[in-house]
Amino acid sequence: MKHRNPVETLASARHEFGEHGGVNMSVEASTTFTVMHSSTMPDIFGGKKGPEKGGCYLYGRHFNPTVYTLGKQLAALEGTEAAYCTASGMSAISATLLQLCDANDHIVSSNTVYGGTYALMHDLLPPKTGISTTLVDITDLDAVEAAITDRTRVIYTESVANPTLRVADIPRLSAIARRHGIKLVVDNTFSPLVLSPIKLGADIVVHSMTKFINGASDYIAGAICADAAFIQEMMDLHTGMLMILGPTMDPQVAFNINLRIPHLPLRMTEHSKRTQLFAERLQDLGMTVSYPGLAAHPDHELMSELHCPDYGYGGILTLDMGTVEKANELLDLLQNEYQFGYVAVSLGYFDTLMSCSGSSTSSEMTDEDKAAAAISQGLVRLSIGYTGTIEQRWNQMEEALRRVGAISRK
Repeated sequence: MKHRNPVETLASARHEFGEHGGVNMSVEASTTFTVMHSSTMPDIFGGKKGPEKGGCYLYGRHFNPTVYTLGKQLAALEGTEAAYCTASGMSAISATLLQLCDANDHIVSSNTVYGGTYALMHDLLPPKTGISTTLVDITDLDAVEAAITDRTRVIYTESVANPTLRVADIPRLSAIARRHGIKLVVDNTFSPLVLSPIKLGADIVVHSMTKFINGASDYIAGAICADAAFIQEMMDLHTGMLMILGPTMDPQVAFNINLRIPHLPLRMTEHSKRTQLFAERLQDLGMTVSYPGLAAHPDHELMSELHCPDYGYGGILTLDMGTVEKANELLDLLQNEYQFGYVAVSLGYFDTLMSCSGSSTSSEMTDEDKAAAAISQGLVRLSIGYTGTIEQRWNQMEEALRRVGAISRK
């Protein structure tokens, strides 16, 4: 497979000038925009005219120039015609699914997804809308196809599952979706640059930009990347989920995230480099470690086929400590005695973030569904940062593992 490096497209999309010729784009803080000729107002409201169709911007909840420019960068990053940046990753996911599904429609979803996504599909949508979801092992393609009904509108998956790190076979899932005339939606939060789901056959890509794309854990943000027609549909004044529900990104947030995107390739490369090294060393110590870059990972060959090798296998690994007590003991040592990282949810930060997934980011799931997804009580998710030297951080990890009795003393 010939791999497209997304940065090549992104470089062209970023060539914007500020209002007065600055090398950075300007921040447009206006909530509403002047229409120079009032006779054009009906066409703008009707969607016939806009910023790129002989009209102008209308209202900040619809399109804002700063947010719009960031959206073009996300579209370039993911290889789509268009993108819309939202106030959070969950707003991007929710709006997308509600746009694609009507009352009493059906979703086939991976049984291993972020806890908030699980709660949306499992707990919120059924009583509020009648939209139901069948959770399946997304790596079992026969199970995916068998779950599809005449009411199914979406196959939903994460490119790399949170927190089990199973890899979705996007090309084959795409083939299933096309056979049934439904959409494949992929959450690519864990693997920006590493995987390009649209090129692999996905119809829509969503992101929590709060994570790797932003990289500093200071802004909540999301994105929907799709063809221009779908983004325009979501902005319809009567039935567009983005326009009506209003998950609007603040232009100052868009400007600040814009400044981090040029560094994303450097950051993802270093995240992956360090995570690969940690995974290999943990495996050598006999620890139960999962990382797609390891030959022992069940999806290593698939990930090797699908990923862009310039950016490795991603910045997250998991370590199964067996029990939640042992997991918490390790996390407390790493944070409070070794300053290895932080016990906190989220990921993609420049420092390491660590959590026990079953009691945190997957806590919304029932015990039965966690068991079906192979999320054990002692599963620790580590988003490996790049502060400190590699050897300094590794020595901290190794000593903490010795102190909790996970490995023997030298």
